[in-house]
Amino acid sequence: MKYLVLLAFVAIIGSLGSALYFMMRDGQDGRPRTGRMARALAFRVGFSILLFICILIAWKLGYIQPTGIPAGA
Repeated sequence: MKYLVLLAFVAIIGSLGSALYFMMRDGQDGRPRTGRMARALAFRVGFSILLFICILIAWKLGYIQPTGIPAGA
């Protein structure tokens, strides 16, 4: 589970980095703007939702246990 979460965070950070790159490079030197930045940000949102769903499923299946303040205390 730790590796899946780590992989998802790397994918999220990578898509943010590529969106930054496309934001800075697209539209310069007379080239037309493309939708690559929006696509990279859409992938980031998708990776974030996938990570949340995976963590929720792992919790429901008992692979991870919550810690901290007990519920209802």
